[in-house]
Amino acid sequence: MAFQQTCGLPVCKATICFLLTLFVLGEGHFKGCRKFTGVQDTRHEDVFKEQWFTQKLDHFDGADSRVWKQRYFVNDAFYKPGGPVFLMIGGEGPANPAWMESGTWLTYAEKLGALCLMLEHRFYGNSHPTVDLSTDSLRFLSSRQALADLAHFRTEIGEAKGLSNRKWVAFGGSYPGSLAAWFRLKYPHLVHASVATSAPVHATVNFPEYLEVVWRSLASENAECPLLVKKASDTLVERLKDPKTYDNITKDFQLCSKLQIQTEMDSAYFLETLAGNFMDVVQYNEDNRGFEGLMGTNITIQVLCGVMADTSFGDPYARYAAVTRLMMETFSINCLDASFSSNLKAMTNTSWDGPAASGGRQWVYQTCTEFGFYQSTDSPNQPFAGFPLPYHVKQCMDYFNVSAEQLAEAIVQTNEYYGGYDIRSSRIVFPNGSIDPWHALGITQDITAYLPAVFIKGTAHCANMYPARPQDLPQLTLARDHVFLLLQQWLKQ
Repeated sequence: MAFQQTCGLPVCKATICFLLTLFVLGEGHFKGCRKFTGVQDTRHEDVFKEQWFTQKLDHFDGADSRVWKQRYFVNDAFYKPGGPVFLMIGGEGPANPAWMESGTWLTYAEKLGALCLMLEHRFYGNSHPTVDLSTDSLRFLSSRQALADLAHFRTEIGEAKGLSNRKWVAFGGSYPGSLAAWFRLKYPHLVHASVATSAPVHATVNFPEYLEVVWRSLASENAECPLLVKKASDTLVERLKDPKTYDNITKDFQLCSKLQIQTEMDSAYFLETLAGNFMDVVQYNEDNRGFEGLMGTNITIQVLCGVMADTSFGDPYARYAAVTRLMMETFSINCLDASFSSNLKAMTNTSWDGPAASGGRQWVYQTCTEFGFYQSTDSPNQPFAGFPLPYHVKQCMDYFNVSAEQLAEAIVQTNEYYGGYDIRSSRIVFPNGSIDPWHALGITQDITAYLPAVFIKGTAHCANMYPARPQDLPQLTLARDHVFLLLQQWLKQ
């Protein structure tokens, strides 16, 4: 495992999705999302010891004096007296100390003499503000509380280490990218500049554009690829209407137990699980996370479209099943648990030892109370079928007793608070990749000269954050260089 959390909105909630995202920045993305894993990379913790900061439980209630311990990491190898402070913002999964050893931000730090800090997001990883993950406890999980955590951390660490007058730069990818932008927006006196990579700054209940980008990304490899995926998905939807096909479907997709479709939630969850293979690979296509498959074969859009075009597997439906088996074999999964009832049991477990406690339950809570981001099949311009918006919205009620009306109002409030696409600030750069479906909710054109976008053709989610490598596209290399030049200029201001 190379990287985890700090960049990577969740895409699905299925077992394969979890395994795929073992290689993501720890940025676990789940429902209406994509990302997450309960596994933590500990190989770098001997070099970069975890440290702890006393944080307030509720920053917005002066009468509440409760505190908790928040985890953070430090790399001072490049720091030169008077240099800036770089703050990597953690997101919806464990903060991965691998980021203290590798990544583009460290290349910038070495050139600029920066001190590097990484703060884990409340309620993720080992940063546990409450005794459990009950809905009552999760009241204290929000982007606003997380930003206040960042502000308090910056203030206290600044004073304790004599860094108050240094110029602080926030970094983040995906949801943490949004936090990086919002940190500069809401606390401009504390953060001098921000690099907001692959940041979905616009909240929305329904996000069918995600799968529209998946269609276009598949088509960029082979125009027939998304058509074959659609044909396979439509065939599967038809077969799910006949219980006599369930034994064969169970065998075809190597399910852990015989397929049972008793409600629309059952079929939607199963169909979303299988679509997740394509969604994950598109989102992280050809990045540098160590996403290696069988015999060193990189699991990319090209690989999946190659399977979908291979007639030796049979018709498109059979090729679709072959993709699932390939992903399972690649990640040593013996069988696929695509049962919504199993998922419901896991997601409603409120213990810190529960199966979804490393990010799944928490992130879905945030989607239900702040962001939405539900990747529905409600658009005709995408290749999948069977998991429409009501399926996603109902989970908010099932997991947290959040109604559709409450969800809709929460999204309105989020955009009112942060401004959505209409950000009014300065010294924030927004890198995005054209292959990444999340760019549809991000800033892809300059807002002003001091709010520039860096739109990188042919790259996926958070690509500019990962370490450079010889096979990087020229435009990716140029994008990294452009961000560095902006930082140079802004740190002189």
